[in-house]
Amino acid sequence: MRSFADAPEGVSLRVKLVLSYLAVALGAILLMVIVVTIAVQNYFYQTQVGQLRALAENYAQAAAKAYQQNNDSWLGLTLQPDFSLVPTKSLFQSLLIVDTQGVLHTYPLPPSFEPYNNTLQQALSQALRGQETDGSLQGDPNDPTIFSGLYVAVPVQLNNQTIGAVFLAQGNHYPRGFSASEFLVRVNSIVLLTGAGIALAVITFSLFMTRRLTRPLVSLTRAAEEMKAGNYEQRVEQPKSMDELGRLALTFNAMADKIAADVNELREQEQLRRDLIANIAHDLVTPLTAIQGYSEAIADDVISDPKERHETAQLIGREVQRLRRLVSDIQNMTSLEAGRVQLELAPLNLHDLVTETLAVIAPECEQAQIELRNEINPATPLALADSDRITQVLLNLLDNARRHTPAGGTITLGAGVQGAALIAWVSDTGVGISPQDLPYIFERFYRVDRSRNAASGGSGLGLAITRAIITAHGGAVWAQSAPGQGTTIFFSLPLAQSTQPDTGATQPHEKLASRPARS
Repeated sequence: MRSFADAPEGVSLRVKLVLSYLAVALGAILLMVIVVTIAVQNYFYQTQVGQLRALAENYAQAAAKAYQQNNDSWLGLTLQPDFSLVPTKSLFQSLLIVDTQGVLHTYPLPPSFEPYNNTLQQALSQALRGQETDGSLQGDPNDPTIFSGLYVAVPVQLNNQTIGAVFLAQGNHYPRGFSASEFLVRVNSIVLLTGAGIALAVITFSLFMTRRLTRPLVSLTRAAEEMKAGNYEQRVEQPKSMDELGRLALTFNAMADKIAADVNELREQEQLRRDLIANIAHDLVTPLTAIQGYSEAIADDVISDPKERHETAQLIGREVQRLRRLVSDIQNMTSLEAGRVQLELAPLNLHDLVTETLAVIAPECEQAQIELRNEINPATPLALADSDRITQVLLNLLDNARRHTPAGGTITLGAGVQGAALIAWVSDTGVGISPQDLPYIFERFYRVDRSRNAASGGSGLGLAITRAIITAHGGAVWAQSAPGQGTTIFFSLPLAQSTQPDTGATQPHEKLASRPARS
């Protein structure tokens, strides 16, 4: 019978399971037929031999009694079969009683026993030695002149001494329907018919079970094919039970969620990459176009006045500086995001660093009529940071605040301790940022001003670089703003280990209560 593994590749799992169930059922039925046949045959044999042995022992007792009544002598004794000892006369066949000398004291066996003379002699010899024996004499079924049946040989004992032996044989003659072979035929027929019914029941049950078992697999296959076609939102039905298939369905859904999230992230990253290339191209084209136009004007003597030529050369220089700043910002952004920048961490006095930084940007703010305020308490605890990188952060934030604060406005810097971190902020009284733009201001090349002109916007990398530097320090950066109410940019730095918080330090800005999670 073909096994599950031998099923052709094109056969579905349901058919394989049904065939497997059916193979197991038919194998069990066949095994049951074999076991029942052997058991019935053994039962018939043991029952017949037992009955025959009991009858032979009765004859042995009768012979011992006759021997005792004959003055403990076999002389002159000729024993006749006592049919009163036979339950059914038809069961009686042949009887031999011999003494220890092998002298026969009954009628001799009929000629049908001649082929078994050696067997008969061995059986009687063992009985004379005190051993009971039994066996089967199988003649030719087509030759009725040869005996076929069972025999037993038992000793005749008197006062625990063997004085002779009894040989009793019973032929294979039964009333119609009572022979072992006929009984086995009936039993096997009943077993086979029952097996056919069981096979039908197994097929019905297996169809039900395989449909129930394979339904989740069919759903999994359909979902996998949908995902293969690009539908990453496809999911498997929620399992009704938490068996192996149920856990597989949950695992598949979790895997699908992870794949969908990864695919969406890749798409977002691809869109960011495209936007990055477009932004870089845009920011490079503008100064390059200006440089090309001014250079051609000078080369073609369109500008001949020495003073105008000098001013044009200065414009070209400014555009070159603008390009250099853009390239430098891109390099810094790339290095920071790749983790290739080594920070020189040391205890940092943020008050003094802010004072030095404000001195750098003060002329531009004075020209724009913007007031600068350093409200950081000189006793503020030291931070553990790279002073050059924090200077870069402050310049980016101050420059960004300056460009978005109108004349007469104010830019304020403050700091305070919160837990194990130093929180600093740069606050302006500028135009503010709309809620739609606020979540994206730290993205690369993102500008709130869509006009993207050099006067109102820088490279678009200042806040992105700020976030990368603060993140490299183990801190976080976030913003609070509203249109017409100004903007406050917060960033955190770890405190130096040797620094103890000072109760006289400036307390954190009141808006810190809404600080978001670290980016």
